[in-house]
Amino acid sequence: MTDLLAGRALTDAAARRQLNRRHRAERRFKYYGLAAIFAALGVLAVLLVTIVGAGYSAFQQTHIQLDIELREDLIDPDGTRKEADIRQANYAVLVRDALIKIFPDASGRRDRRALARLVSSGADIQLLNMVLADATLIGSTQTIWFKASADFDSLSKGQIPRDVPEDARKVSDKQIAWFDHLAALGLVEKKFNTGFFTTADSREPEQAGILGAVVGSLLTLIVTLVLSFPIGVMAAVYLEEFAPKNRLTDFIEININNLAAVPSIVFGLLGLAVFLNFFGLPRSAPLVGGMVLALMTLPTIIIASRAALRAVPPSIREAALGMGASPVQTVTHHVLPLAMPGILTGTIIGMAQALGETAPLLMIGMVAFIVDVPGSFTDAATVLPVQVFLWADAPERGFVERTSAAIMVLLAFLIVMNILAVVLRRRFERRW
Repeated sequence: MTDLLAGRALTDAAARRQLNRRHRAERRFKYYGLAAIFAALGVLAVLLVTIVGAGYSAFQQTHIQLDIELREDLIDPDGTRKEADIRQANYAVLVRDALIKIFPDASGRRDRRALARLVSSGADIQLLNMVLADATLIGSTQTIWFKASADFDSLSKGQIPRDVPEDARKVSDKQIAWFDHLAALGLVEKKFNTGFFTTADSREPEQAGILGAVVGSLLTLIVTLVLSFPIGVMAAVYLEEFAPKNRLTDFIEININNLAAVPSIVFGLLGLAVFLNFFGLPRSAPLVGGMVLALMTLPTIIIASRAALRAVPPSIREAALGMGASPVQTVTHHVLPLAMPGILTGTIIGMAQALGETAPLLMIGMVAFIVDVPGSFTDAATVLPVQVFLWADAPERGFVERTSAAIMVLLAFLIVMNILAVVLRRRFERRW
């Protein structure tokens, strides 16, 4: 009896030791998981801080105030007020004369050129548009805020160091002295950079904006949604509800799953070969970009839609069929509405993926430099990811902050789309 009790005690002690080892292993696994999550959050935080730190300054733009004399003898000497005559005037001379009035010592040709570089090269276009909008301003003197050039915008934001030798920076000591004098007179001010959201791309950093890319992305996503959503949902409904289970449908399902893993640039090559070279569709157009992205998004929508249809309980179908509904009526009136939240969630995720794609669009020419906002689906356009790619490759210092700012805008769109997917899922989700 004593031996039996002793053996049982040993067995219980061994079981407790094994149980304790298992509990310790589970705790270690839990800590490893938490460490992985915190590491991922840390890397994400570093990434976001880096992007925001480099790009937040792009939402401010340095402006310089000048008193511009809109001389009639230069703008419209004949007094005709015709648009053609007004457009021929040299408005850059008016900006230069306003600067020379403040700095009369800048008499040499080289000094005048250096002085004119304080203000953006688009100042003359600003004056032209102002005069075209109101010809009665001709002959008057107007106080106008002009954008500073990219170099002096960077200088104002502290991105160009002042304590380095003159030959190591893009602005001279004399230009810095002129700029500081304007600031001392209260003629330099930082304002919210509305042009970043209201203008298209430009060769000059201070004039570059994302409006053209945003409109191009919107037009491209409209084409993508119109093509991929109905085709993807109908394909999912057929494969899940009506298609017979045979080798052909198995082959189709395998290829749909494989297409979801195909590199996106392959779809760009397909669009280049078929849509551009074979059908002759316009290059660098949202129509072609949307078609290419629709091909890339289709597998995602089909897989998500099939999963949503599969999640609907069979009792719903059986009840509808038992009440005399046809198979088509069962699907369209009962199954599809119940599966729609999951379908919409998958569609939004697929569209968010399409919004961030660059490689397939590069293959169809949407990497072109576009200065106009596209007005239709066949106009030349670019998209936000490609705009980021173009600015990241630009050598000017002013494009660095605009690259990060455009990434921030793109991330904001992606976050909103993912939040919308979560909201739709929670709002319309049915629990069975």
